[in-house]
Amino acid sequence: MNDASQGRLDQAIGLQSLSVPLNVSVVMVVYRTGEALTESIRRVLDDPDVDEFVLIDNGSSPGEALLIDAAAADSRVTVLRGQGNVGFARAVNMGVGIARGEVIVVLNPDAFLEKGCVRALTRTLAARPGPALVGARVLNLDGSEQRGARRGEVTPVTSLLSLTGLAKKVPALHGFEVHHEDDPAPPKGVAVPTISGACFAIRKADFIALGGFDIGYFLHVEDVDLCWRLREAGGEVLFEPRARVVHLGSTSKASPLKVEFWKGVGLARYFRKRANNLARRILAVILTPLIILVSVARPLLRGQMFKARGGLRF
Repeated sequence: MNDASQGRLDQAIGLQSLSVPLNVSVVMVVYRTGEALTESIRRVLDDPDVDEFVLIDNGSSPGEALLIDAAAADSRVTVLRGQGNVGFARAVNMGVGIARGEVIVVLNPDAFLEKGCVRALTRTLAARPGPALVGARVLNLDGSEQRGARRGEVTPVTSLLSLTGLAKKVPALHGFEVHHEDDPAPPKGVAVPTISGACFAIRKADFIALGGFDIGYFLHVEDVDLCWRLREAGGEVLFEPRARVVHLGSTSKASPLKVEFWKGVGLARYFRKRANNLARRILAVILTPLIILVSVARPLLRGQMFKARGGLRF
């Protein structure tokens, strides 16, 4: 990072060394989350394993601002606002910069911590002396595991086959499926290539050593990138099924098309970063428009299917 935000982050990191260290800091970025924010904040503040709660306000509604202000009455809460919507990756970096916890738990504002989630994440992390990142088991409201909670290698080929659904529908292509939410849950933490950014734990020192999230990602894929860079640096990414969090998803008031567009742009950026030879670079460039197109088309197709079933009345 080489802009003003990086300077602000560097300054915050420097000031952190003068403060009293804590064990666990939860970092949450808020941007037009909606009603889910109330329960998400409550669950964090009710968790006895949370020592500090850093809320980064990227542009909340008046109602959300009141919720954040009310939460700030708790001495464990620090609020950072005024920077505008700088994107998720940059905002998390800013929050980590001012956090005092030795362990950072990044949590989405529409995710609800289940009992013992933070403790399971931190215990699994503590058992790894080297660089590590531990992701929670992310659940839907009905208790089923959410898509993206544990993923394989994210490549141009696996992403296209997963996005189009071919990897699940065609038996010969099952090995290219990125998502493994339908696989039996392991009894304890296991190494995986990629976990969900909705809820994960990492040591602050490791996060900073990696340079934090790549702020070239505005929304989505920054978690995939972080997992890859940590593994490239000799670290370990783990999926911890005993750390459970309910993630609503799609609660933001932002346009679904914009969200999917940024996901497609993020994937294209990620593939270009990972391309370590000429053939892969060419493939990444060629597939970039197709990946963005497929990403944007998915919510449009879901909307058409919904209307076809009588979900919308005009």
